[in-house]
Amino acid sequence: MPDTHLPFSAAAERNQGPILDVLRSVLPTEASVLEIASGTGQHAAHFARQQPGWQWQPTDADPAALPTIAARCGALPNVRPPVLLDVLARWPEALGRFDAVYCANMLHISPWVTCAALMRGAAERLEVGGALVIYGPFIVEGRPTAPSNLAFDADLRARDARWGLRRLEDVAQEARADGLEIEARFDMPANNLVVLFRRG
Repeated sequence: MPDTHLPFSAAAERNQGPILDVLRSVLPTEASVLEIASGTGQHAAHFARQQPGWQWQPTDADPAALPTIAARCGALPNVRPPVLLDVLARWPEALGRFDAVYCANMLHISPWVTCAALMRGAAERLEVGGALVIYGPFIVEGRPTAPSNLAFDADLRARDARWGLRRLEDVAQEARADGLEIEARFDMPANNLVVLFRRG
């Protein structure tokens, strides 16, 4: 049931089921997961509730988000207290290392420089063989972009010229520079993708 007294994302509520299905297929039943840009904490709460073997570390760059995440996830024993993390700054050493890094809906609503920062930070924090899982809309070379995604891209760029849907090959190139290779991609509802990178 949604926590109606807390900030709420309808999109996060809609997509959490399909994303969880993918996460279950690519992560072991026992895993430590670092989430980047946790937002309202809905994904952290849902995934941790459904998979008690996952130890979940939520983070966000906005200090105002942390109390919401803490309130939504505080009763879950496998969710750590949220941590302030700006991908462009130095990631806290105290975080430790993880089996997976998860990031949803960040790359298209932040400057392009955050992509390289995400890859660099994930590579530093992932165990060897660890997974970086990214969810969101992408432009894929050789594949028609849905009209709704083209309209979304135009709207984002009108709001902030630094925003916009990213080309998957450009994202993959940034990942390769830090030793992360695409292992798989999954088509998701509403013309989104889950892209799985693996640290060699």
